[in-house]
Amino acid sequence: MQVTSDTIYALSSGGLPSGVAVIRMSGAKALEVAESLAGLLPAARQAVLKTIRTRNGLVLDRGLVFIFPGPNSFTGEDCAEIHVHGGKAVVAALLAELATFDQCRLAEHGEFSRRALENGKMDLVEVEGLADLISAETEMQRRLAMEHAAGGLSQLYDGWADRLTRARALIEAELDFADEEDVPGSVSDLVWSDMAKLRLELADHLAGADFGEIIRDGLKVVIAGAPNAGKSSLMNVLARREVAIVTEIAGTTRDVLHVDLNIDGYAVKLYDTAGLRDTDEVVEREGIRRALRTAADADIVLSLAEIGERAQLEFPGFTGRVVRIGTKSDIYPDEADGDYELRISSATGAGLAELHALLLEDLRGRSSSLSLALPSRTRHRTLLSDSLEALTAAVASISAGLDIRAEYLRRSANSLGRITGRVDVEDLLDVIFSEFCIGK
Repeated sequence: MQVTSDTIYALSSGGLPSGVAVIRMSGAKALEVAESLAGLLPAARQAVLKTIRTRNGLVLDRGLVFIFPGPNSFTGEDCAEIHVHGGKAVVAALLAELATFDQCRLAEHGEFSRRALENGKMDLVEVEGLADLISAETEMQRRLAMEHAAGGLSQLYDGWADRLTRARALIEAELDFADEEDVPGSVSDLVWSDMAKLRLELADHLAGADFGEIIRDGLKVVIAGAPNAGKSSLMNVLARREVAIVTEIAGTTRDVLHVDLNIDGYAVKLYDTAGLRDTDEVVEREGIRRALRTAADADIVLSLAEIGERAQLEFPGFTGRVVRIGTKSDIYPDEADGDYELRISSATGAGLAELHALLLEDLRGRSSSLSLALPSRTRHRTLLSDSLEALTAAVASISAGLDIRAEYLRRSANSLGRITGRVDVEDLLDVIFSEFCIGK
């Protein structure tokens, strides 16, 4: 995305038609354009009902007008919003009129948030949280996204970065100003004990990345088993609609089917797969290959077997939890054979409440933290791992010189800064001179 000084505009309220449509503008000419369309503008952050006209005097609609002078706006620039009726023709006419103004153009994807980032109104984690908040479909996704968008995660990372900066400042003070009486003679007690604690905090936080990604992307649950074990029937009853074709013919399911579920606020991605058996049929064999590949990437595999048969326990490449489930309990109510964690019937619903509870217990058991200040993206995990690796090296390199250990701390802080976009800009001397009376 090329950064320009253009004033940008866009429909910000979603699909049309709708009760109300919000047209947002941001940039140096936003207030001028709004005044051309609506006449005398209201005071900042006050709504006024105005007649919206073209520059030729043609009435487009009547609607509410708001202005948000910079820097106290979402983007940090002058902003204006026009709320009109959400008809397609009304919005099209207003957008067409905006396009006639010089240095005004339709915003690109995410450009309002991009400008907020560039003007220091948001950081990268908050921008990502805002995007996740807009796309959240479950309560836990909403809560996680809100934690990020509101700055909870950024505050944690900024606090850690401050501790790293102070540690480096003390080291630099000892290296560069050892003759000054106000500089401690040794940084060992002041720095390395705190860095050891920080390393443990960072490692504990990184351990929550799996759970954060599951909340954001959903728990991946794969239904697997032999043909006619009841996989598609279970898929349909959990989805509460006919997602998969159910017949008595073995090998009916040939491809991987997917449906999204909401289990007590958690997103669950449920996959139905082809029946696992030896076959020479080319299409079915490809379906089985895809089934095993999908199972290998799962968080949980529900291994189904008709009661009396043995549920498969191992799946190539999968090291997670396999739940053994006996199916068709309505047909075999007294059958005792088979080692199953659950016995279910998709026809009567027996055992489905227990399956629901099992999945919910597994989800809740994946995190011991009550906070949702969790990393939720691969980008977060990668940079946190880099930061932890450098911090571990700094703490462990006891025999190395202070300059080398300080470099490890710099790398650790740099990785943290890249998560939020606030990379350390060598402000160490500010810290040194503010905390020590150097050069008196």
